[in-house]
Amino acid sequence: MIGGGALGAATAFHLRRLGVNDVVLVERDALASGSTSKSAGGIRAQFADELNVRIALRSMTEFESMGDEIAWRRFGYLFLLDSDDDLAAFRGALELQRSLGVPSTELGLDEVRELVPQLELEGIAGATFCPLDGYATPEAVVQWYARESRADIRQSCAATGIEVREGRIEAVETTRGRIETQVVVCCAGVWSRDVGAMAGVELPVEGEARSMWFTPEDGGLPARLPLTIDFGSGFYVHREGPGLAFGGRERELEDAAEAAARRLPVLVDLPVQTSWWGWYDVSPDWNALVGEAHGVSRFLYATGFSGHGFQQAPAVGEHLAELVVGKEPTLDLSAFDAARFASGASRPETMVV
Repeated sequence: MIGGGALGAATAFHLRRLGVNDVVLVERDALASGSTSKSAGGIRAQFADELNVRIALRSMTEFESMGDEIAWRRFGYLFLLDSDDDLAAFRGALELQRSLGVPSTELGLDEVRELVPQLELEGIAGATFCPLDGYATPEAVVQWYARESRADIRQSCAATGIEVREGRIEAVETTRGRIETQVVVCCAGVWSRDVGAMAGVELPVEGEARSMWFTPEDGGLPARLPLTIDFGSGFYVHREGPGLAFGGRERELEDAAEAAARRLPVLVDLPVQTSWWGWYDVSPDWNALVGEAHGVSRFLYATGFSGHGFQQAPAVGEHLAELVVGKEPTLDLSAFDAARFASGASRPETMVV
């Protein structure tokens, strides 16, 4: 296993659950130190792709089993939509979600004000909300998986090469020595392209940087504040301890503040205590790359989640483990195979922040 974020840790857990006792996870830094720790921790079932909705529901069941340890605040996701086109697209997604048992709904502006009275709703065409959704602590999820998996976890251990002979993997070279193996599972996020290249596998994933900021005060926002997203601008906000975490597509606070001031003016007057940034691992269609390489035997991968890797880790980790042991998958994720682009079968996910 290469990559010690949520996906790598979840896969290690599911491999042990399926009886694989010689699982080695290598992480070049510390567990959850990469994109996982920089994520907003969102967990949602509001997607436009049926597979993503099914993954969400499967993953939520596993998150529930972790109990209070992961601080899952099921306060919902609130999407604010400022164009008729977006509203029409979200209405179509609502129909899909409800057909799969997801209790998402369209809200009127008065209902939005009841949830978050401080929002400025000028120009908003509509909104959607799902009470199943919320956010958790990503690092706590990784630590839960690491403990429960009882895997051989090697931190500060970077993969430097993958030995392939006649199309078969023989070993992984690391900064702490050689590991003989016939199976590699790549869960390295934005670095997956480089890991794949070590084995001669092309993974079309690029990095897109995203920033977050933290304020130690809450500005009087509701205690059960939904993870609120202004879909047009990408601005979002949720509770973080006694204060708030917010971010968007902008890298600089000055740019993010413009969207914040337009939708949540109270945020502008709050002090910013700290900030951090991380990578979205983005695929060409903003949907996941999950599967097993065709040209190299037993090289498996999960990357390109475009901001959804943490929340989809439980179901995707289960899927990868099932592929490793040859078990019929609980969810058929073959449509996410990276080879889809070569065959012209891209699968766009439109509900990406």
